[in-house]
Amino acid sequence: MPAILITCSNATCAVPEANRELFKGSEELVTSTEGWEPGSLNLAQGLAMRFSTPLIHGDVTRLLIDLDQGGEERWSKISSKLPEATRNKLVDRHQEKFRHLIEVRLAEDFKRHDAVIHLIIHTAPIADGRIRLEYIASPLAREIADKAVKLLPSSEVDPSSVPLMDKTPFIRWLLESFPSEKYGIIRITVSQSFFMRSVPMRWETIKKSLIQALVDAAK
Repeated sequence: MPAILITCSNATCAVPEANRELFKGSEELVTSTEGWEPGSLNLAQGLAMRFSTPLIHGDVTRLLIDLDQGGEERWSKISSKLPEATRNKLVDRHQEKFRHLIEVRLAEDFKRHDAVIHLIIHTAPIADGRIRLEYIASPLAREIADKAVKLLPSSEVDPSSVPLMDKTPFIRWLLESFPSEKYGIIRITVSQSFFMRSVPMRWETIKKSLIQALVDAAK
């Protein structure tokens, strides 16, 4: 079984105390799906528990800094108003810290294992009941993604396993930084309909099914 790394960038809608004034009057926007990905942290925590591996996740709302993006795309209309010096501190404190934790974890995994599979967890307002597994960087990632999809209750949900084509700056950084012969990525995107509305299944039910499918596929 390969080593499993689990990350979740848009895990929370938290705003640090030092930045609360910036978001005054925009609290509803921050707690909406523009500010975070509801359910993503819950799923990532469940996976980390089953795989007995640490979870690395973002710690602030993406309206402050989007950890998946780079350059000016990191900033929302709200955070782009911050002085450059303040934004540089946010990059160091949040984005660079997030990436450093990944580097440290992968360095350890590469020493101990022949292969590492990185599960990147997202939820999104995509079609109700859809679960998309996108693989890149190793045949093993594709094999696990394909197996997991076949193990999901496809009569009730809409799962798919496809090549990862939309490479965010975060994905590009991963691919440039780590050896492809030992490293594979599976980006998992789950419809927020499960978490927000229990459609077409209760969140706990589909979460359990998805986690079990990934555990069985990675054996």
